[in-house]
Amino acid sequence: MLALLHTSAVHVPVFDALRDAAHPGLELRHHVDAGLLERARREGPDAVAGAVASLLRRAVADGARAVLCTCSTVGGVAEAAGAAVGVGVPVLRVDRPMAAAAVAVGPRVLVLAALKSTLAPTAALVEEEARYAGRPVQVRTLLVDGAWPRFEAGDTEGYLRRVTEAADSVTGADVIVLAQASMAPARDTTRARVPVLASPEPGLAAAALAAGAGRPDALGHSGAGVRTAG
Repeated sequence: MLALLHTSAVHVPVFDALRDAAHPGLELRHHVDAGLLERARREGPDAVAGAVASLLRRAVADGARAVLCTCSTVGGVAEAAGAAVGVGVPVLRVDRPMAAAAVAVGPRVLVLAALKSTLAPTAALVEEEARYAGRPVQVRTLLVDGAWPRFEAGDTEGYLRRVTEAADSVTGADVIVLAQASMAPARDTTRARVPVLASPEPGLAAAALAAGAGRPDALGHSGAGVRTAG
């Protein structure tokens, strides 16, 4: 069983659909806590470390063989908490395979986010993956103005339209990273002429493998979740 830690309930059907399409038979158990993101935005991601650790322990007690955090703002905290409390199962952040794919594309990486608190953790992750790979990287960040209020209001169409427009406007980049899982559908509507990467597909593939239900080639580092438009 794979446990997923979400900070929004909108991700539950998304990951269920990805499981049905690519990992049939994999049992998912969803844990949703919107308060984690709200507190992380107010006080910083480290403020939720204790709460995340408690959720990880609960997931493992319920039988999880791996845990996937789908929130980019607190993903690093989840990884660190898993190691610190010794939960005994892999704890993954959904955006790590995407970041590894980004640095393989080229050195000029543009991180696009709808939420300010996501920018720094995602940029740091890309830089970390570049160090692992021994590749040069130049990370820039761009906040999509006006997108997050639409997401919070349930205006998914308006939210994704803003994200798409922002991606279309990007210049001087080799690859665009959609920092939040909720931004993934914009990959299919953007006219950007560089690869546009999203996290849900490669993130779930890596977690499925960690939980013992994936294939050896399913880690997501081979370009899963990448679309080149134009």
